[in-house]
Amino acid sequence: MRAEAIGVAEGRSAVRGRFSLALGLILAAAVGAGSGCDASGPEPVMKPGATAGDSARKAAAQPRPVELVWPTPNQAFAEGHPMDTFIQPTVSGVLTSGLFGSVRSGGRQFHEGLDLLPVARDRTGMPLDQVGAAMAGVVRHVSARPGASSYGRYVVLEHPGQTPSVYTLYGHLADIAPGIVKGVEVRAGQALGTMGNSAGGYTIPKERAHLHFEVGVRMTDAFQAWYGRRGFGSPNEQGLYNGMNLMGLDPLEFFARRKAGGLLSLDEVFREIPAAVTLRIAHAGEPDFVRRYPSLVAKGAGDGAGLVGGGWEIDFSATGVPVRWRRPAAGEFTGWKSGEVRILAVDKLLLAGNRGRDLVLPRRGAEVPADDLRTVLQQLFDWRG
Repeated sequence: MRAEAIGVAEGRSAVRGRFSLALGLILAAAVGAGSGCDASGPEPVMKPGATAGDSARKAAAQPRPVELVWPTPNQAFAEGHPMDTFIQPTVSGVLTSGLFGSVRSGGRQFHEGLDLLPVARDRTGMPLDQVGAAMAGVVRHVSARPGASSYGRYVVLEHPGQTPSVYTLYGHLADIAPGIVKGVEVRAGQALGTMGNSAGGYTIPKERAHLHFEVGVRMTDAFQAWYGRRGFGSPNEQGLYNGMNLMGLDPLEFFARRKAGGLLSLDEVFREIPAAVTLRIAHAGEPDFVRRYPSLVAKGAGDGAGLVGGGWEIDFSATGVPVRWRRPAAGEFTGWKSGEVRILAVDKLLLAGNRGRDLVLPRRGAEVPADDLRTVLQQLFDWRG
């Protein structure tokens, strides 16, 4: 979900998102892995001559997996149960419509996160489930007026302790927990509010009340300037945490990896997302996105910001998320105009699996950025191409 212009149901979820090509692996992990996301490995065997202190020091030196907690009380995913025990579909009844990606309107519409169903309801049919923080983090945004956003009441956390420091978003809340205000630090699992059906610009019936849950990255600190240039006709009440400035990844990819015993860093997921589009852009400066997520930038001979005549090479996911960045040597942009974009590679199979995303289009025998990729470039680079 992305748009804060209320007239667009589900916001820019309809124009951003990616159906996970790893879905089969994710579901297999959900069935075949252990009983919980925090399952640990076997007890270490002490070698002859070693002391308990040696073992303790070695254990302390071992990197710990990310503390990642399912954001509702439902343990169905952790216990390997089928999707219909934790995913809430749309009115279509198609189960996959509650997943991330190209899952709605016959694959023509994207959904930015996961829709998670409740496990407990009151006598009127409203959910009782408490929504909790998926990881320790900081409350960056609280939108308490449901009509102000297509997310309804929602909370955004940032996770500075993670690499990269992703955001998580919790939408359609019935209420927000006391003390959940901007700037407050929260622990993993701490209550943020109650699952509900709040929304702006459309109605979610209580029988389909759910949590909309996202994991992703924030595009630009100059969002308001971009928003103003687009002329949406309504004020931006959400600041930097307007859905148009947030780009989600598939949350199940993170949970499946953690469940399988991995996820020492969130970077593991970013590194393995396949590139649907690779391009270069002549831009000598350093976008604030890069400063916010430095681990996404590869190290190499061309490193460094402000190179005269320099630029960037970027891998984009099939949803348009800039997942990997490289700084080629400045000489590789000799003769380029400032802001010039050249697409180097396109994975047409990946793009074909994401029909609701317009990333590239053919023009005069070459591929050029289409509407959705143009939007991302505008936000990242103040691009006017």
